[in-house]
Formats: sequence, C-alpha cells, structure tokens
Amino acid sequence: MSTEAQRPSDIRIRKQSRLLVLSYENGEVLELPFELLRVYSPSAEVRGHGAGPGTLQTGKRDVLVTGAEMVGNYAIKLSFSDGHDSGLFTWAYLQELGREKSRYWQDYLDRLDKEGGSRDGSVRYH
Repeated sequence: MSTEAQRPSDIRIRKQSRLLVLSYENGEVLELPFELLRVYSPSAEVRGHGAGPGTLQTGKRDVLVTGAEMVGNYAIKLSFSDGHDSGLFTWAYLQELGREKSRYWQDYLDRLDKEGGSRDGSVRYH
C-alpha cells in the first residue's frame, strides 16, 4: 500500500471525547485516544535514541491534543497540552496504532504496572 493510499480522507480532533478520529475512503474509521497518541509519540523523547522500549510516559490520562499540523503528504505533527510537540505521526504509524489499539494499550498498562508508573502521576507506591 502506498503512503498516499494510507492518508485519511478526514481528520477530526474530538476534544470532549479525547479522540483523534481518522476516516478513510474505504469506509474505515480509526479512533485514537489522545493518551495513547501521547504515550506512543514517535519522538526521540518518548522512543529514546536507540533500541529498547524508550522512556515510560506517565501522568498522561488527561492530556489533550491542542493542535495538528500537516507535514508534507506523509504525516501529521500533533501538539499536546503538556507541551509535547516533537513527534511526527506518519499515516502508516497512525493506522498501525488504530488497528492495534488494544494491544498497544495493554502493553502500556502492563509497563506502567511493572515499572510502578501511573496514568495520573509519575510514581505509584504499592
């Protein structure tokens, strides 16, 4: 599939429901929670600069998408209410996140539990 074919035909930022909604010509609709987008941002800050899981993002339950900027014909740059704005989300990456949302979400929750993080704050004490 070409990069162009993966570009959504419509992009909506739903602040009330905290979702980025991507609609495609083929009728597919992907709903991506803001928190999921933030914790899986493709930025160096989140992913790290090498192999491995990157930096665990915590306290992002209430994060909002505050802006979106098209980057060429291949990506969108999202700005978040916590000041993060350095990740370029390619159309292919957004499709992967949307289609595999349950797996990504569970991986995130498992990692929070394992590393003592919290969706509401940085450290959770047992």
